[in-house]
This record gives sequence, structure tokens and C-alpha cells, in this order.
Amino acid sequence: MSDMTAAAGRRPRWGLFIAPVLLLILAVAWSGFWFYAASQAQVAADAWRAQEAKSGRIYDCAKRSIAGFPFRFEVQCSGASVALVSQSASKTPFTAKLDNILVVAQVYDPKRVIAEFSAPATLTDGVTQNTFVVNWSKGRSSVVGLPAVPERASIVFDDPALNRLDGGVQVPLARAKQIELHGRLADGSPSDHPVIEAVLHTAQGSIQGVHPLLAEPFEADTRAKITGLTDLTPKPWPQRFREIQAAGGHIEIVQSRIQQGEMIAVAAGTLALSADGRLDGELQMTVAGLERVIPALGIEKMLEEGVPQSTLDRVAPGVKSQDLNSLFGALDRAVPGLGKVIKQNANAGVAAGINSIGTESTLEGKKARSFPLKFVDGAVLLGPVKVGQIPPLY
Repeated sequence: MSDMTAAAGRRPRWGLFIAPVLLLILAVAWSGFWFYAASQAQVAADAWRAQEAKSGRIYDCAKRSIAGFPFRFEVQCSGASVALVSQSASKTPFTAKLDNILVVAQVYDPKRVIAEFSAPATLTDGVTQNTFVVNWSKGRSSVVGLPAVPERASIVFDDPALNRLDGGVQVPLARAKQIELHGRLADGSPSDHPVIEAVLHTAQGSIQGVHPLLAEPFEADTRAKITGLTDLTPKPWPQRFREIQAAGGHIEIVQSRIQQGEMIAVAAGTLALSADGRLDGELQMTVAGLERVIPALGIEKMLEEGVPQSTLDRVAPGVKSQDLNSLFGALDRAVPGLGKVIKQNANAGVAAGINSIGTESTLEGKKARSFPLKFVDGAVLLGPVKVGQIPPLY
């Protein structure tokens, strides 16, 4: 019995070290894998930048670093910048500079990348030389499908604010509580006629400096589908728009909804491109609470004070401001007070005109009006009335 006990005591103890040694080997192997993958991530990023540069989009970092060991990759880009270069004219029509971008990917799920953006961003229009500043409290995005062409992507900004720099002073242009943009591959494949579905949501948005009506907060949701793309490889936008037009593609507004106070508007329809890059198509709109919006337009006040020529160019192309004011003066001379009466009833006249264009309808339990909003070679028509002009996209 004592001999058996002594033999058991003399058993080799190297087995006790197997687990720690294996764990050490695994740690060394994992470290090697992580650092190799990190180096490959930087190589892939450089290759992606080179590919984007061929399409006229130049991405750069003043300082780039990678961290996150052992279970994720964190790529830090300080002094980030984007420049869109016109390859035909060798000009830089647009540049954007950002303070910092943090990109994070988990080792076990490298195809999903999350990014955080630090404000502010400075945008410069190289053509007009206008400079804009964008601020936000939190900005982040999520992309799935990398390193190939993404299958879906999202970007969200909390409290975004757009200002224009005017002599060093920031002039407010637009505000929102939140802006979300989501996109996904709805049909096809990234390399073979993809169909893209996109959703844009704006919470408590407002636009300053255009009209008091637009400064009031509004909610907006739009869902659209884009067809006619040949693939999703990086290309300049004019080239992509030409491909969509040549393929007979279009932008389908599946649903769009805007609410501002008691006014609600929904729209749906299809927009395409003409041979020279102008919008063609029609949206069917239904609006509830339109009668509350028309007085806010201040048409009567504009007529009282004199209509700016820029406004007339939008709402009544070809009509001159001096001719309109002369007409009201002539009416007052012929029949004293007639010009004033017409001005005071301008809003009612506009409302009657819109009512004559549309048909009675109901929207979310409220009385509404439905009418077509047409796009003809870039011109925007509300019934027979031209209300705007959109420049060509290429």
C-alpha cells in the first residue's frame, strides 16, 4: 500500500502546466492575429481611399491611429477632410473638414462598422466660395457589408445646426432635433443592377432666413426607392445620374409626409430624368390645413409693400415687378380703392386658385385637398402654375 502511495506521489507534474502553456500560446497567436488584422485594415483603408480618389472623392486624415486590442478595432482619424474634385475641370467644387472620426469594428463581426463624428464640420463651396459650419451634439453611423460594397447603412445626427459664415459671423440656416438617414439594398446585388431603398426622418426641423413659415418646426418622413443603377462602385454623381437616365431608372417616392402644426401634407409618385438631366414626373399630393398656411405666406403684405422681382420669378415667370405695381396704381386711379381691395383679397384668391386645381379629400380624419405636383423638364408645376425651377443634375 505504501509503495502505491509513493508511486502516485512520484507522478510527473508537467500536466499541471499544460493549461497555462496553451493559454499563453493562444494569447500570443491571438495577439499576432490582431496586429496582422490591424495592419490589413490600414491597407484596406488605403486601397479604399485610392479607389474613391479615382471617382473624385479625396479622403484624408491629418493623424490616423488604430487601437482596441484585444477584441475590437478602433481607428481614430483626427483632422479628417473630404474633397470632391471635378475631374473634367480639375477643380475642387466642395470640401469638408471634420474635427475627429472614430471608427469601431468588433473582431468577431468585422463586416459591421460603427462610426462616431465629432463636431463641428466646415463645408466650403469651391464655386461660390461660401463656407458653412455644421454642429451637432452627437453624430454616429452604422455600416453593414464592409469591406465590400455596404448592404445597408444608417447615419444619425442629434441637434444638427447649419450656419453660413458671413464675415466671421455664423448666420443660422437650418436646425433640427434629429436627422436620420437609412439605406439598404432592396433588390439585385451591389455589382448587378441594385435597387436602393432609403428613408429620411427629420424631427423638429426648421429653415431660417427664407420665410417665417419655414422657421416654424416641422416633422418630415420620406421613403424612396432608386432604380436604374448599374452597380454600387464609387462614381462621380453626374456619371451615376447619366447611367440612371440611360437605363430608364427613376426615383419612386413611396411615401412622404410633412407636418407643421395643424398642416399635414403627404405625397407619392415617381420622378425620372430627361436626356439633359432635368427632373420629369409627377407627385400626387394631399394637404390638410392648407387654409391656415396661405395667410401665413403674407401675399397680401407683399403686394402692399411691392413684390420683389425674385419672388415673381418663382411664382409668375415673365411678370415684372414694376408692371404689377403699375397695374395696381392704374386700378386705383380708374376706380379708387380697387387696387387695395384686390391686394386685401390676394390670399383668398390664391386659396380659391389652389382649390380649383385639386379635389376634395380626407387626410388622417381631416378635410383635405388633393392635387398633382408635376415636374416637366425641371419646371415645378402646381396645376398650370409654375412654382419653381430645378437645375439639371448633370
